[in-house]
Amino acid sequence: MFEYAPAPESRDIVDIKPSYGLFVNGEWTDGKGEAFKTINPATEETLAEVACATDADVDAAVAAARAAYDKVWGPMPGRERAKYLYRIARIIQERGRELAVLESLDNGKPIRESRDVDIPLVAAHFFYYAGWADKLGYAGLGPNPRPLGVAGQVIPWNFPLLMLAWKIAPALACGNTVVLKPAETTPLTALLFAEICRQADLPPGVVNILTGAGETGAALVNHPDVNKVAFTGSTEVGRRIAESVAGTRKKLTLELGGKAANIVFDDAAIDQAVEGVVNGIFFNQGHVCCAGSRLLLQESVAEDFLARLRRRMGTLRVGDPLDKNTDVGAINSAEQLERIRALSEIGEAEGGERYTAPCELPERGFWFAPTIFTGVSQSHRIAREEIFGPVLSVLTFRTPEEAVAKANNTPYGLSAGVWTEKGSRILWMADRLRAGVVWANTFNKFDPTSPFGGYKESGYGREGGRHGLEAYLDV
Repeated sequence: MFEYAPAPESRDIVDIKPSYGLFVNGEWTDGKGEAFKTINPATEETLAEVACATDADVDAAVAAARAAYDKVWGPMPGRERAKYLYRIARIIQERGRELAVLESLDNGKPIRESRDVDIPLVAAHFFYYAGWADKLGYAGLGPNPRPLGVAGQVIPWNFPLLMLAWKIAPALACGNTVVLKPAETTPLTALLFAEICRQADLPPGVVNILTGAGETGAALVNHPDVNKVAFTGSTEVGRRIAESVAGTRKKLTLELGGKAANIVFDDAAIDQAVEGVVNGIFFNQGHVCCAGSRLLLQESVAEDFLARLRRRMGTLRVGDPLDKNTDVGAINSAEQLERIRALSEIGEAEGGERYTAPCELPERGFWFAPTIFTGVSQSHRIAREEIFGPVLSVLTFRTPEEAVAKANNTPYGLSAGVWTEKGSRILWMADRLRAGVVWANTFNKFDPTSPFGGYKESGYGREGGRHGLEAYLDV
């Protein structure tokens, strides 16, 4: 097999400051908490020191958002709000290379994914919701929908800028103002987005960015002057947020964990399905809530499919996220790497047969080679718990009914994939799978016009599309 010459993207396009403050009321302020460091997971080098927001900082940010909502953004006509959203979208496109490099440095994901998936989708979401800003009365949500007020939003580390766009774009289009807390391990693109808001002349206080850990997020979620809470993250934290919001008038959407089934029937286009399975579990190092982490193979094609899958895994390139040839980047943090290792060891102890892609891992940084487990039963922890890493559990089935039963045998219900040549079977399966999104002969495809969300312990509410407006309107 031929070797790929290194094709590194230059990091010179990004100007990372030694330290960052909080973005409140259109200005940079010093956080009152103890600052923390954000690191490059591929090298473990410190990228910057970041301020930590305290309860007092949260109070100031919410007060700024409230004043902007009452005096500027709430009363502003939708057609005027749309102009700001369009402007933000265009700036994101113009600074796309800078944003992509920064995302890969701070998160560890391959530059090809940041450049070709994340950033284009970020811009697309702002363009899409800009179009809705003056048409809310025609969204089918009532004749006179009204904004809620101040939205408190907490986002995860796996898609830092994309999750920001999923939440901020519809909130602003509907006339709300925002206080957003990015994950403590990946705050840099959110802070660069704050600069973009200033570049777009967004009125002060409309968007506020507070960095910090779980305590900062809890203070924001529990703040009495927040009207809407949006959270993407673990089911455990989502459950605590739901408990804290219960009994209040706050509107809540939760997008939580998943353990998606990727179901391959014997009439599927096998090579196409192999690519879909690889994309479903190894995209973004498996740091995807809707990752296809359970592979259900019809028995008659299981042996052939697994042989092709192992061969394909042998071609995956693991390494420097800024190299354009890299397929699988670094695990986001040492803590997450330890969880992936621990659950993989449990999978072996429970009797699963482990296959790891043959690849040489860098000496520094947080790395885990793509891995699959065969001989897995539904009772195994690796088939039930969200690993959130590049680890695939393989099960088999004989009939469509058995496939549905096994796919639905999980506390989660975020996504699923079906691979078959029969359109009638796709519709039959989609009608029975308890998942918010069902992909047919593809996986991990997103579009700003399409709603996304889950059932059961995967949360409730929808983000994206016309449905994503409802969460930010009083209807």
